[in-house]
Amino acid sequence: MGEIVLVRHGQANSSATDEESYDRLSDLGHQQARWLGDYLRDREAPFDKVMSGSLRRHRETAAGIGYDDPLIDPRLNEMDYFNLGQSLQDVHGVPFPGPEEFAAHVPQVMEAWHRAEIKGVETFASFEDRVTSVLQEAATPGVRVLCVTSGGVIGMIIRHLLDLDPTRMAHVLLPILNSSVHRVHVIPQGPILASFNAIPHLDLADRAHAKTHY
Repeated sequence: MGEIVLVRHGQANSSATDEESYDRLSDLGHQQARWLGDYLRDREAPFDKVMSGSLRRHRETAAGIGYDDPLIDPRLNEMDYFNLGQSLQDVHGVPFPGPEEFAAHVPQVMEAWHRAEIKGVETFASFEDRVTSVLQEAATPGVRVLCVTSGGVIGMIIRHLLDLDPTRMAHVLLPILNSSVHRVHVIPQGPILASFNAIPHLDLADRAHAKTHY
């Protein structure tokens, strides 16, 4: 059996209002990555391949885990949520949310993007195509692959595996934690979801503050 281990990046610059300024780990984000690296080294067999998106927060997370030279694959990069949110405001008058409104905002973005009413740097269909293509290539029998990526990519992979509609995909996205671990098993019938949103490296009393969503 093969396995794909998907890791969301550590906490980034959560006070940002655009993608460029968001794309760097906070001090806590770096620590989350180091804790995850310690956990994986102590409890996991070595990976046959380590992949990372090309964004700075992905590469910093991979380095914190212990992989300074992963295979860089831009297909693991996040959706362009800031521009999608701006497009939703332009088209439907829905303002970009604060933390309290985010849970209602994400389903609206996913539905409008899926219906091609809004667009960032890519369409919903093109985002789905690039994410599923990297999943299909990584799903190799007998091979363990670590992929450092973002919540939107993880949500799209789960949408593909479980045949979720855009609203249910949005509901999957919302609880995904920084530095969380998600596992896909590769069986003869294809890839299947094996676990979701695990944070064993943070499940200690003195690390409760490190369980972050953004």
